[in-house]
Amino acid sequence: MPDIDKSLIIKNISKHITLDNNEEKHFLSILKPQKIKKKAFLLKEGDICRATAFVINGCMKSFTVDKNGFERVLNFAPVDWWTADMFSLISQRAAILNIQAIADTQLLLLSKQDQEALYFQIPKFERFFRIIIEKSLVAHQMRVLDGLSLTAEQRYIKFCEKYPQLWNQLPQKEIASYIGVTPEFFSKMKRNMD
Repeated sequence: MPDIDKSLIIKNISKHITLDNNEEKHFLSILKPQKIKKKAFLLKEGDICRATAFVINGCMKSFTVDKNGFERVLNFAPVDWWTADMFSLISQRAAILNIQAIADTQLLLLSKQDQEALYFQIPKFERFFRIIIEKSLVAHQMRVLDGLSLTAEQRYIKFCEKYPQLWNQLPQKEIASYIGVTPEFFSKMKRNMD
């Protein structure tokens, strides 16, 4: 597999912590590059999530499938985002999410085992992951509240604000699933909004 440019992950980390050259080299040495074809799964519901993934290029989605077979997209992970099934990663129990590529995607994987070791080897990584987990928690809390109180149009506007690079690139059915409406309703709603 050709080398994946790892400078993006260093820029991502430097938003919250500063690494010296040795720390940066060590961190980069434990990352595992992975390429995933469009529609392939990084994680399937029921498997155990053993790594956190950072998106170098492409895009991933995290979703569940309801009892009627409909996908419910929880979130997207475009370039420069982290993704994992946090429940499964932390508990090492069966995943409740599917994580699938919605385009050919290049990832850098950080195994749970290496992440735990990193906290002792370079303690500032504990701060980094605490910050991104806190931000993730806030985002998920706001998503739940938005789902309870906002109209579909308002949820779509919030989607466009959260994912400015995706709103005009994703298939409408993916966006509809994310905001919690049928593709037909979404298409009609967009026509009325234009």
